[in-house]
Amino acid sequence: MSTLRFHAIKESLAYKPVIVEEKERRSDLFGKHVFNENTMRQYLTKDAFIGVMNAIQYGKKIDRSIADQVASSMKDWSLSKGVTHYTHWFQPLTGATAEKHDAFFETIGNGMAIEKFGGSQLVQQEPDASSFPSGGIRNTFEARGYTAWDPTSPAFIYGTTLCIPTIFVAYTGEALDYKTPLLRALHAVDDAATAICKYFDKNVKKVSSSLGWEQEYFLIDKMLAESRPDISLTGRTLLGHSPAKGQQLDDHYFGSIPSRALNFMRELETECMLLGIPVKTRHNEVAPNQFELAPIYEEANLAVDHNSLLMDIMARVASRHNFKVLLHEKPFEGINGSGKHNNWSLSTDTGVNLLGPGKTPMSNLQFLTFFINTIKAVHEHEALLRAAIASASNDHRLGANEAPPAIISVFIGEQLTKVLEELEGVTKGKLSPQEKTELKLNVIGKIPDVLLDNTDRNRTSPFAFTGNKFEFRAVGSTANCGNPMTILNTIVAKQLRDFKIEVDKLIDKKDLKKDEAIFNVLREYIKSTKNILFEGNGYDKAWEEEAKKRGLSNNKTTPEALKAKISKQTITLFEEMNVMSRIEAEARYEIEVEAYIMHIQIESRVLGDIARNHIVPTAVKYQNILIENVRGLKEIFDKKFNTVSKEQINLIEEISSHIEGINVNVTKMINERKKANAFEDIEKKALAYCNHVKPLFDDIRYHCDKLELLVDDEIWPLTKYRELLFTR
Repeated sequence: MSTLRFHAIKESLAYKPVIVEEKERRSDLFGKHVFNENTMRQYLTKDAFIGVMNAIQYGKKIDRSIADQVASSMKDWSLSKGVTHYTHWFQPLTGATAEKHDAFFETIGNGMAIEKFGGSQLVQQEPDASSFPSGGIRNTFEARGYTAWDPTSPAFIYGTTLCIPTIFVAYTGEALDYKTPLLRALHAVDDAATAICKYFDKNVKKVSSSLGWEQEYFLIDKMLAESRPDISLTGRTLLGHSPAKGQQLDDHYFGSIPSRALNFMRELETECMLLGIPVKTRHNEVAPNQFELAPIYEEANLAVDHNSLLMDIMARVASRHNFKVLLHEKPFEGINGSGKHNNWSLSTDTGVNLLGPGKTPMSNLQFLTFFINTIKAVHEHEALLRAAIASASNDHRLGANEAPPAIISVFIGEQLTKVLEELEGVTKGKLSPQEKTELKLNVIGKIPDVLLDNTDRNRTSPFAFTGNKFEFRAVGSTANCGNPMTILNTIVAKQLRDFKIEVDKLIDKKDLKKDEAIFNVLREYIKSTKNILFEGNGYDKAWEEEAKKRGLSNNKTTPEALKAKISKQTITLFEEMNVMSRIEAEARYEIEVEAYIMHIQIESRVLGDIARNHIVPTAVKYQNILIENVRGLKEIFDKKFNTVSKEQINLIEEISSHIEGINVNVTKMINERKKANAFEDIEKKALAYCNHVKPLFDDIRYHCDKLELLVDDEIWPLTKYRELLFTR
């Protein structure tokens, strides 16, 4: 019997749901561990409070005296809650969060000490950051990097540590994190969108980007997960035969949540409430043991921070409930993977959702302006948007089991398509009074009614309009939302800036009225962006051919997709919008390509180890049992031997063929890995891993999975899919 596997199963079946008591209302818990506006009003002086709020709302600089007051108040508040340490909490380009804890402690001589935390410690720190990826911006021995306070994202307490959200930059000023470019992109879209809003409402002073992420994940019993080396080291199963029952019956989707999982969710949601993460929705997803968590929308920078924090909290809470959270996009072959749909919109400081249709023709002209410009932005930069969600893990998901394909397209629905078709017919130049009236009454004025029935959505669309927002469905479940949000807000900011230039030109030089100029520019955008609109099935092979004719990219692998991040168009875009310098963009490209190589290399090594050190010896052991059986049959039956031992001999031969298949392909994989490692150029190395190492995974897996069906279950070493997915 496979000791580890069956011990894990026995332990997992003995687990009882961890009791979780919810004694307080969620509204009372919300934000208790956050240095938010309510807490600041209690602890800060009036001047300090105004200074911080001006920094949050208008980006004004906080002077040193204010920073000292804020730091002192943060310390007092933290100490009142049992906090002992503080940390600058940041998001380096590893994909994880980072923190270095320092105590509120300082000696003052004569054997005495005090709790101390000043403005300089709040505003800036210098962590030893030499081991974080920098993409060649600096040498490893050049360790200096700075973390700097981001007042727009409030400090919070986790455990006994005060966490201060910060940016992370190199000594020479280049961004080494996800937050810094995101903040720049949000500033760019604010400027560009506010300028457009003034066509419709002079009172608008600020536009904010909002984000609502939907986090999908798998919950697997911790003991069972730890019995699998591939899950422990790569976050996914590299082999394993599909169970007889998977998700075919759709009986897990929106079903009753199992007790253990529900108690995990309850504790997770309590932690989220305390930290101000406004989680609202939970449900079973399609695949067995797959679930989803979704919050109320927030300002994009804060939402990105909250999602990064959530992924860390999930792992810690899961461990207390004897679970392991799998955030990998495709942890199991043959069933749905996990995504992190990014629901994005723009809102004004006057309370208007710019992607929400209004009640009047004028408000709907504003809606159409932002709606069509977003489509135009995606059309112009679809390859870059694909690059924003590229990773070794997401490559497994895109185009499989309901996930969107690698081709970026926009779904807007039949009714809005008709609206755009009518707008396309607007007369070039000045509009007659009758045409203006008919346009506003018959097209723009009817948009709210039209959208009432436009509630369906295309589940295979990577970028879909869903009533009052765009849903970027192709984002992977492990992703830091800062990456796609930086790119989406940047391309929209650029497009809105270009739109204003075109409209103002028509007003100034063609003597058109504002509405006429807007209609004229939008009409041309509608004509030029038809290729990006697609209402059909993203899995249809015919769509690949059609997309190719339309000139849309179809970068199915990460090495192909990432090239868009360093194209001339992209570098120009980032520099023009002051989001990233050429050095920063090229560094990120190098980091992401290297990450891809490392992921495939690790998976290759783990797969080779499991195949040769777990599967082959088990197959040989079972084969020896069969050989002994055949010898016994020969002694007993003699002349009837060939007849009675026929199936056993066939089985021995079949096992031998699969053992040979494993060894031959593992050897090939090792040799291909050596060839790939010989390349100094990271692009060539990534392509070698992608095109020559990774394809051998399927060949090795095929033989291993066939052996799983042949070898005695009692000695099979790896926990099987049926046990991983249906142990609850």
